[in-house]
Amino acid sequence: MMIFKFRPALSLMAVSLIAFAPAAAFAREQRQSDQSAAFKDTQTGTVRSLRSIENQIVPGMEARGAAYIGQEYYQDNQRYRLKFMRGKSLIWVDVDGKSGAVIGQTGR
Repeated sequence: MMIFKFRPALSLMAVSLIAFAPAAAFAREQRQSDQSAAFKDTQTGTVRSLRSIENQIVPGMEARGAAYIGQEYYQDNQRYRLKFMRGKSLIWVDVDGKSGAVIGQTGR
């Protein structure tokens, strides 16, 4: 008899999963596209490798108490955005992919 009380909740959860599936698929495809673009641009020498950018930026940020949590690559302007957490604060460091120069930082 308890199962009947859970049916509306299960139906709602199923509908929610179906509704968000296209968004999750799009996000996955976008990440794969960004990764492919970064790989291609690195292979052609258009931008520096992510590893070299990370080796340049991450140690300094970690020395200031920020934990590295990931990156994004923007092919249209050939920039990397490195993401860090310090306490409850999110910090973004924008880096020119060609030169490796920091071109901006948001957060503390």
